[in-house]
Amino acid sequence: QVQLVESGGGSVQAGGSLRLSCAASGYTFSSRCMGWFRQAPGKEREWVTTISSTGVASTAYAASVKGRFTISRDNAKNTLYLQMNSLKPEDTAIYYCAACDSSGSFGYWGRGTQVTVSA
Repeated sequence: QVQLVESGGGSVQAGGSLRLSCAASGYTFSSRCMGWFRQAPGKEREWVTTISSTGVASTAYAASVKGRFTISRDNAKNTLYLQMNSLKPEDTAIYYCAACDSSGSFGYWGRGTQVTVSA
């Protein structure tokens, strides 16, 4: 079955950086689009970024993170990454890795990793 396991979360001060990883298994990693979502306390889960599956990977970002976050994937390692720079307190959230299912929707989810940014 599909498994997604996030790691790399933690606590940092504003302006700092973190790199999240998502180890995928149970499917052909390179064939599916991937993304990151986040959920802050008391708020709904929101989309952060997406990366396509094949060829020259195309990416898209939420306006709130564009220019600060970078999504990438290593198909040889079945791993998705999120490099987060210039972190702000409002980036504090649980970050979830997601994989697209056969319909192209985000149908598979990890359990999340906590990111806390202090002022």
